[in-house]
Amino acid sequence: LATGKHVVVIGGGDTGSDCIGTSIRQGAKSVTNFELLPQPPEQEDKALTWPYWPLKLRTSSSHEEGAKRDFAVATRYFSGNAKVESLTACHVEWVKDGKGGMKMQEVPDTEFTIPAELVLLAMGYVNPVHEGLLDQLGVVKDARGNVAAPTDGAGSYRTSVEKVFVAEPARSNHSH
Repeated sequence: LATGKHVVVIGGGDTGSDCIGTSIRQGAKSVTNFELLPQPPEQEDKALTWPYWPLKLRTSSSHEEGAKRDFAVATRYFSGNAKVESLTACHVEWVKDGKGGMKMQEVPDTEFTIPAELVLLAMGYVNPVHEGLLDQLGVVKDARGNVAAPTDGAGSYRTSVEKVFVAEPARSNHSH
């Protein structure tokens, strides 16, 4: 239970929002929400994102109940005596790597520590795990590490390996 505790929710999606709302309703002393990605814009660029889920800042009713939100934050470590008591993190920035993808790097001199007596991990949808099945099959991955496959036409969801198809969210990290 979050009652009387400093709560940190790591992850900014729907699951994170649920964790925030529940923690607030249980009487948490404080609720902080960290998102690894930068803060999205207030308004989406429809021409840029269509037909995919538009990238824009989403504020749920749980967020409005009183969580402190911070973006582009990476957790470094937890500290405590037999239980978590604090969380140390830093700010990050996303820069293009030599292959055209985005790479996270720490922003110097941004490390900070906050009280954290309950940490809820609501992370996911970065890309599917490659080790094991995907590496053994040798399927082609896109720049984000998802399984590459078209979603329209006769070859829908067909991977680079014959008779191997992919389902969401392993293809785009969005459920449809």
